[in-house]
Amino acid sequence: MAEEARGGDLSRLRQLNARAVVRVLRGEPPLTLTEISRRTGLSRASTDDVVRQLTEQGWVAEAERTAGTVGRPARRYRFRADAGRVLGVEVGERHVAAMVADLDGTVAHSARVAVDAAADRTARLAAVDEVTRQARAVATTELGPGAIWATGVATPGLVGTDGQVSGCDELPDWTGVDLRAHLERTVPGTVLVDTLGNLAALAESWRGAAHHAQHAVCLYAGSTTGAGLIIGGAVHRGFGNAAGQIGALPAAGWERARRRVREWRPAAPDTTAGEPVDVFTAARAGDRSAVDTVRAYARHLGIGTAALVLTLDPQLLVLTGGFAGQPETVTAPLRRELTRRALRAPEILVSPLGERAVVLGAVRLALDHVRDLGVGGPLASRPPSAPG
Repeated sequence: MAEEARGGDLSRLRQLNARAVVRVLRGEPPLTLTEISRRTGLSRASTDDVVRQLTEQGWVAEAERTAGTVGRPARRYRFRADAGRVLGVEVGERHVAAMVADLDGTVAHSARVAVDAAADRTARLAAVDEVTRQARAVATTELGPGAIWATGVATPGLVGTDGQVSGCDELPDWTGVDLRAHLERTVPGTVLVDTLGNLAALAESWRGAAHHAQHAVCLYAGSTTGAGLIIGGAVHRGFGNAAGQIGALPAAGWERARRRVREWRPAAPDTTAGEPVDVFTAARAGDRSAVDTVRAYARHLGIGTAALVLTLDPQLLVLTGGFAGQPETVTAPLRRELTRRALRAPEILVSPLGERAVVLGAVRLALDHVRDLGVGGPLASRPPSAPG
């Protein structure tokens, strides 16, 4: 057993043993009691007790026995990834997106609602309600009203440990929004809220460019800008969840970069498009003024990025967000700024996750909560019930 209970607390010991068993079963093919015992370091008898408990609680199930073997095959057990669902939500400037995934992180459903960039909080929260309504309907159809065990939410701005947006310059009327309280009224289970930068970094560390990196800066950049820091293989949030928020310092240049992007307008607006053409889309299409704007944006962004690189000395700089789709336009001016300002420029990689990065990070935030068996208290005996 990796963790040790103190003071003879048997309930804590059972909880730790159960967590150890769940961890070895998640993402693995079915295992026998002997295999589980070997991997967890628990005795055979303790493993038997824990697996029986987890089976009764719905976390573990006996796998179908393989036909064609000689004699009675040993019982094998699997983690029940199908027992519940998690929900990830991304609040962006021009959209709100959601994903529903099983407890192993396999995405089963996605939804997306367009939002006007100038929308007030009421309109934006209505879009949040719509994507979560769609997601909840799918999960409920599959597993019933308590299907969603936890929800992760990504938002621009600074997020306090209470789930409230304590500062946001990117979206009108968004400072002070209590996303946790708002969503707790409509979705079951625990709601967790974090910044776009942190959850982009979480996704990159999970399934993206930083999967094997111990130290990385994940730069989320577009009409909104943020950074997530990976230290020792984990997202570093700081004491007050404000790590990486270097854009708050005017000298960092990020506000100038964001303003440059927001002020760009296409020479011939496409009035038939479903969403306004942004500068990154236009740059990918070869618009000369858009390419020049994105290059200037990258130069401004490089000042604050160099400060993060000097502070962390990361192995990687991962680019995600709006400008990640045209790396040739962005990486060269950004690399020049880093070479000029930092002692050592890290390798620059573009996220392979595309526009899914942040919402996948929100999914992972919810999965991490379930992984630690935080649903409903120690070793969640049952999924949460639906809100009334």
